[in-house]
Amino acid sequence: MQAQVNGNSIKFLALGDSYTIGESVPEAERWPEQLAAELRNRGVKIEKPRIIAVTGWRTDQLKKAILDAQLKNEYGMVSLLIGVNNQYQGRTSASYAPEFEGLLNMALMLAQGRKENVFVVSIPDYGYTPFGKPKQESISKAIDEFNAVNRSICQKQGVRYVEITDLTRQGLDHPEYVAADNLHPSGPMYALWIPRILKVLGY
Repeated sequence: MQAQVNGNSIKFLALGDSYTIGESVPEAERWPEQLAAELRNRGVKIEKPRIIAVTGWRTDQLKKAILDAQLKNEYGMVSLLIGVNNQYQGRTSASYAPEFEGLLNMALMLAQGRKENVFVVSIPDYGYTPFGKPKQESISKAIDEFNAVNRSICQKQGVRYVEITDLTRQGLDHPEYVAADNLHPSGPMYALWIPRILKVLGY
């Protein structure tokens, strides 16, 4: 990833769903905000993240929102984390694959065509929350299938991939890692993602 773009601050675009907008956590505890704050601590000039994400969005809904936003291809960092709602709403991993790849191609375009400016975050496992616990085994199996798809597409495209799913599987043993809604990650869980992301980005 470029440390900065032409001496200016990095423009950071975060694309996703509830996990990116940080459902049930304060704004400062969203992982894109925590990532930007840590990069600033390390002397990197980065703007406040532009977040296009809404709780409940599937891949097709995110695509529409990106098109509606009429974004410029000017971002020095673009993240993509999407797919849990495809799974939750009964869509198949096979139908997810082309839609995810289409979104990844959009992310690459918005990142000035530079794959080093893009990274994908794996889908968290909500089976390890009080909400998901009754169906933990089937949820985890499905999440693994969806992550196998997005990981494979990233490998094919040469895009950086950040594995955080294993971290989210601590949720039942560590209640502090689950937000008050008993479903989404807490701020402390998102904080655990940041070293993983920084390592993948080369910081």
